Amino acid sequence: MGYDSDAATFDLCIRGGLIVDGLGGKPYAGDVAVRDGVIVAVGSVDGSGTREIDATGLVVTPGFVDLHTHYDGQAIWSDRLTPSSAHGVTTAVMGNCGVGFAPCRAEDHDVLVDVMAGVEDIPGVVMVDGLPWTWETFPEFLDTLDAGRRDIDVAALLPHSPLRVYVMGQRGVDREPATPEDLAQLRKLAAEAVEVGALGFASSRLTIHKTQSGQPIPSYDAGHDEIEAIARGVDDAGGGLIQFVPDLVAGDYEPALQTVFDVAAEVGLPVTFTLAIGNAGPAFFEDALRMVEKSNADGGDITAQIFPRPIGLVLGLELSGNPFVMYPSYQEIADLPLPERVAEMHKPAVRQRILTDKPSSDGHPLMFAAQAWDYMYPLGDPPNYEPSPSDSIGARARARGVDPLEEAYDRLLDDDGHAMLLVTLANFRDGSLDTVAELIRREDVVLGLGDGGAHYGMICDASFPTYLLTHWVRDRASGRLSMAEAVRQLTSVPARVAHLLDRGRIAVGYKADLNVIDPDALRLHKPVVARDLPAGGRRLDQSADGYVATVVSGQIIAEHGVPTDARPGKLVRGRQPAPEGAA
Repeated sequence: MGYDSDAATFDLCIRGGLIVDGLGGKPYAGDVAVRDGVIVAVGSVDGSGTREIDATGLVVTPGFVDLHTHYDGQAIWSDRLTPSSAHGVTTAVMGNCGVGFAPCRAEDHDVLVDVMAGVEDIPGVVMVDGLPWTWETFPEFLDTLDAGRRDIDVAALLPHSPLRVYVMGQRGVDREPATPEDLAQLRKLAAEAVEVGALGFASSRLTIHKTQSGQPIPSYDAGHDEIEAIARGVDDAGGGLIQFVPDLVAGDYEPALQTVFDVAAEVGLPVTFTLAIGNAGPAFFEDALRMVEKSNADGGDITAQIFPRPIGLVLGLELSGNPFVMYPSYQEIADLPLPERVAEMHKPAVRQRILTDKPSSDGHPLMFAAQAWDYMYPLGDPPNYEPSPSDSIGARARARGVDPLEEAYDRLLDDDGHAMLLVTLANFRDGSLDTVAELIRREDVVLGLGDGGAHYGMICDASFPTYLLTHWVRDRASGRLSMAEAVRQLTSVPARVAHLLDRGRIAVGYKADLNVIDPDALRLHKPVVARDLPAGGRRLDQSADGYVATVVSGQIIAEHGVPTDARPGKLVRGRQPAPEGAA
């Protein structure tokens, strides 16, 4: 049984639940016992626990692992990593997209704030006021993380852009080619980062990843020699993961993606990269998957990371964007408190002035997204992330016989101005998630891209585990996943990709990160605006019903959606082996 039956006292015992092991095995009824943060017995467990949870009629799963977050800042200024920890996530990997806060010299703070504000929509004042900036090197940054208390575990990738700026200074910001001396230093610092706990390194070649001042991020033009130097540094220290964001939807992704695949093959490292599905037009994602198949057939370890609902933006009068945000007539009232702004927008003269105005910057990328009428939908409660094309702002406007601007204007004023609009920028091919349904079943595809800790005013996607368990397991009419498969994709699969092999399954010897879930009661709520960031900053948050308990290292961090005082989350330093004797 994995424990001494003569002294069977446990810290926690979860009784009579339907155990979903995380490996895709058939669920079975049983108990799970925990001692000292580790699962010590599974099955029919005698003895007693200091704390007992009756899980009769409930599902017991491993804690979820989120491969793609940006909690680099929030993990320092907050002891709770919501929304993720409210949706069963017990381990979050940050440093993705090659952006972050270390290494960084004092004179480059503004550069990294500019990058994070532009790429990840984190207000600069939040980072200036919320971060102590007591570190310079990446090891010092990890020490700062290690000293903090939080609800769930975090692990970190070494971000490429800060590393480049640290080594090359202004030349790095200006995206000049790295010299041989630069390459040697990049390799040395990458090795240093992995030695102290980085899981690998992350980079981006996405065109829309720009600084707040409008420039491409420092890593954007990095060539083969630079990627290779960093990868070899990772390998020098024992290996790790390469995370990469190609310009997939734009269609010119192949050279950069092939560079990363080639480097990974040469050095012997695994890769996970962002896969986005264009809503229409050429199916570039199919070409990317063929590249993955070829690389893996040649001995590689490549996974495409996909988001299980539309990739998009949330717009609203309280948020960073809306269809009129670039209109001078709207900008005149944009800083008014919401009730006053709504009152102004109800005035016929103001309405007419805004609707007949023109944006001050037609070329701004936000304007494309903010007026993509046939991919824009009212976001209700509960939120519908696979709406019918007939519910789009464009379709609704045509049915009313009005301009889409008018329909959008009216919908923004719903709920006293608290209404939100969802823009489905990708993954909503031909107006549905059917393509996503096919791809999430592939063994070379892994779930991710929740982006928790970033895009505070326009995205709230860290809730995707709950969406997977409701929409894809319980509610969707076709293409549904079994509970066992969905849990596998949220646990052991991402744990394997990150090489965190001590978690992600329910078995003796594994880390006691667990969820107790009422699958019938699972419900995802509409995002809400919270003002709990440093300096009073605003962010989108999203809650759920149905999580009876979430456990990290054997301690209950939340019950029935209410957080406890427990803060057992730790910094995970580096790749973790499977428990001794594990299958």
